[in-house]
Amino acid sequence: MKIALINGSPKINHSASKTLLADIKSFLTRLDPAPHSGKTEMIEISLHSPVVSQEAFMELKSTDTWIFACPLYVDGIPAHLLSCLIQLAQTDWQDRQLQIYGIVNCGFYEGIQAEFALNIFQNWCTKTGFIWGGGIGVGGGGALEQLPTIKNGHGPKAPVEKALSTMADKIIQHKTQQNSYVSIAFPRFLYKIAAQIGWRQQIKANGAKIKDLGSQPE
Repeated sequence: MKIALINGSPKINHSASKTLLADIKSFLTRLDPAPHSGKTEMIEISLHSPVVSQEAFMELKSTDTWIFACPLYVDGIPAHLLSCLIQLAQTDWQDRQLQIYGIVNCGFYEGIQAEFALNIFQNWCTKTGFIWGGGIGVGGGGALEQLPTIKNGHGPKAPVEKALSTMADKIIQHKTQQNSYVSIAFPRFLYKIAAQIGWRQQIKANGAKIKDLGSQPE
């Protein structure tokens, strides 16, 4: 098995998508029945722009399982990633039965908000003839980079890690799963307060005023 971990976030650095891919990679490594035999190999591919590079195409053609991770953008996937999916759908994969999984994180507290975005991946698989292995909608994505990882399945990231662990197990066994939706184990009202503070800090850092947060297009 050769797995492609595909980061579909427009952010080059410090993205929740990158954090989630690193987490599932660690679970896949632990579950690998023969980690030193070369049986399971993982490569990391970044799709930060609307064009899939020739290098990325060649790397993808050498794999049999793809794991996409991206943020939720207006109830869907980012426009640049949609452009990449269109290019990939137009590529001749020689009837290969690729297994596709998706992880969509959202700033909303509820992971179910990512339902439509996962449906986009699933519909894309129907069009391409690939196998939809299932996806995870992760709520509270804005906090994932800051939350600590605590062993033994505890801490704010515990529900997310449990979902990733379950998906990793399905991937290793070449099985599919139903789309699932999780949220961080952190009080919703505190998450909202933290988000409000973060927005104020960011808008000040970019030279604007707090009142501009409520600005609307004319």
